[in-house]
Formats: sequence, C-alpha cells, structure tokens
Amino acid sequence: MTKLVQLNFPEKYQIRLKQSQDKLYIFCLIRKKWLIYTPEEWVRQHVIKYLIEDLDYSISAIALEVPVQITGMRKRADIVVYQNAKPYIMVECKAPKVVINQTTFDQIARYNIVLGSQFLMVTNGLNHFYCMMDFEQKRYNFLKQLPKK
Repeated sequence: MTKLVQLNFPEKYQIRLKQSQDKLYIFCLIRKKWLIYTPEEWVRQHVIKYLIEDLDYSISAIALEVPVQITGMRKRADIVVYQNAKPYIMVECKAPKVVINQTTFDQIARYNIVLGSQFLMVTNGLNHFYCMMDFEQKRYNFLKQLPKK
C-alpha cells in the first residue's frame, strides 16, 4: 500500500480512502467520486476539509480544476472559492515532496491575473503560505491565515 505522508493539517479531518485491485483511491468531497490516489490529491482533499471545517466555506462555493487561459495556453487552478459569484480564494496544491519557492508563487500569480482572487494559498501539505492581493501595488502581502467566511 502507498505510504501516506502525515500533512500539516488537523488530524480530525476524515479523508476517505479505499484499496481496489492493488490501487489506492481517494474520495473527492467536491466531485463526489473516487479518484486514483496521488500525493497532490491527498493535499487537495485536506485543503478542502480545511476550507469547509475550519473556515466555514460551503461545498457549493468551492470549484476544482478551474480553467485559466494564459497567453493562449489552457491551465487549471487547483481550487477556487467563490464569494458573490466571484473568485475569492485561489489555492495551488503541490505534492508534499515539491518545495514551495518563487516559481510556485509566480504560477499562482499568473493564474490570478486572469481570475482576480482576493486571497491566495500555496501549499504542499507541509508548508502553507497565505496571501492577500494588493491590486493597486501589483503585489501580495503574506498573512498568518485565510479569512473565515
């Protein structure tokens, strides 16, 4: 069986897993279906639990794999939380072994030029970074956490 990395999220989160025909599956709370387990999906499902259980956002406000068109290329934002029908929080999830660096922030910043989310989160499940956009100064300011709903 795949060794699950202990992530830096509360242990109270119940992430549903199942083994079938030598493959590990993880249940996606938003898509309401079983997906083949990947380390990035492990992180994404923990972030979803964090947004719902700790920050009080509703399942219906959360979208996954949101299409983003950048210089003619189709990309996807991992998680977008909507408020008043507008992107409010965008989250970029990486596998635990991926180091969060300037390249990671550049990626989410490029996506946010299109989406215009007020808050950003970048995480590999072990390290979490939260930012609030300053659109006038064209920069982001780091925060201790994301806002509750």
